[in-house]
Amino acid sequence: MDLDPELAALRALGGFFALRTGAPPRGPLPTLAQAYAPALSDAPADAFADPMTFRVRKVARSLGAPELRVAASIAHQGLAARLWSVALGCAALHGQVPDLDPGLLHWNPDGSAPDDLWLSEVRALPVESLDAVVREGHLVPLAAAVRSRHRLSARLLWGNAGSALAGSVRMLDHWARTGGRTDVAERARALAAGLLAHPDLAGTLDPSTGRRRSCCLYYRLPGSGLCGDCCFDRPPGRV
Repeated sequence: MDLDPELAALRALGGFFALRTGAPPRGPLPTLAQAYAPALSDAPADAFADPMTFRVRKVARSLGAPELRVAASIAHQGLAARLWSVALGCAALHGQVPDLDPGLLHWNPDGSAPDDLWLSEVRALPVESLDAVVREGHLVPLAAAVRSRHRLSARLLWGNAGSALAGSVRMLDHWARTGGRTDVAERARALAAGLLAHPDLAGTLDPSTGRRRSCCLYYRLPGSGLCGDCCFDRPPGRV
């Protein structure tokens, strides 16, 4: 099945998978290419001048994060989950992926979760492009943009990416099995296994348990617990 111009089939998979296309009706939004650009010391932290800083500060306010680096990690994982879900969903359903070039993909850093993304033009790419579209095209520059602004290790950020991919597979697997589309579930798992073999992602998850091997810092939020795939058995520093 070829990609349709509105990517309508993704909507049934849930909010992390749905991707709106065309021009945002409420006016221009910054592109992810703008969000990945280096921070300028004299640029105001608004949605267009520095979308990444704007987003991290919004997440920090919304969650009461004690440090911006905690909010940066959570914002990073949320965006990684959206990118994996869109691309993997298309790959599993259609055998193709949309061209998610950061210059074509618009982002509302002031939106709620899941991240509000708009693709200005739908161009189909072969399924073999999945790694290049997401990991190379987005996760590498996204990690660089986050690390240039906040003290986060590469291991933590790639752990976020691995966890986000595994979460996308679980959601897609549940939808596929509920709807009798075991073929879709099998393709998603096979594609994810190949993606997780790349050196950037290899070792980010425990193969026997699916738990990640680095911490996303979520436990540091007020009143929080542990993520479902947390590397810890209890929040550090708590009895």
